[in-house]
Amino acid sequence: MSVKSKLLKALILGAPASGKGTISSRIVKKYNIEHVSSGDKLRDHIAKQTELGKEVKAYLDEGKLVPDDLMIKFMIKELKEVNNKPWLLDGFPRTVEQANALWKVQPVDVVLNLVVPFDVIIDRVKSRWVHLPSGRVYNIGFNTPKQEGKDDVTGEPLVQRPDDKPEAVKKRLEIYENITRPVIEFYKQKGILKEFEGRTSDEIWPKVTKYLDPIFK
Repeated sequence: MSVKSKLLKALILGAPASGKGTISSRIVKKYNIEHVSSGDKLRDHIAKQTELGKEVKAYLDEGKLVPDDLMIKFMIKELKEVNNKPWLLDGFPRTVEQANALWKVQPVDVVLNLVVPFDVIIDRVKSRWVHLPSGRVYNIGFNTPKQEGKDDVTGEPLVQRPDDKPEAVKKRLEIYENITRPVIEFYKQKGILKEFEGRTSDEIWPKVTKYLDPIFK
């Protein structure tokens, strides 16, 4: 593959709770590249109450998706900030219109798509319990709390987020499938999509490094 690692432009795709955050942070750390997360950037603007932040918040408060044209303008501006560095883009594009607009101004070199069976994701998320005041997350069978239903540090009760309940997760996965499938096809046709299958991040990670190591040599 004739990708220049010095200025690699990479994109990561994956369903909610597929381990995309874990794999992204490992890539960023191992290969020393910039992590451009659309969600983090938007939250930052909302927290700082910028003009864009106020505009985005208005949509989110109404439970609406941020319109394509606003997301495109915003993300292209953010990518210009890291134009002279290699980066990993996460959370954008989410639609074919966004993918097309990005391709015109900033074609990516490689798209990593994490493929985790939906039943595994639903199982994983329904075992997830949270201590809301601290944000501590427990996974039953993975990092189970010492006392059932209680936070290890404070002993306070753990709760399950409404969007972590199986029916809510299933709905989110269906929406992801419908919206993102065309984006995956878009990059497949460009010949730059690489899929990594597995049930856990630890199973997927060696496949990712096997693919990326030669690029960064």
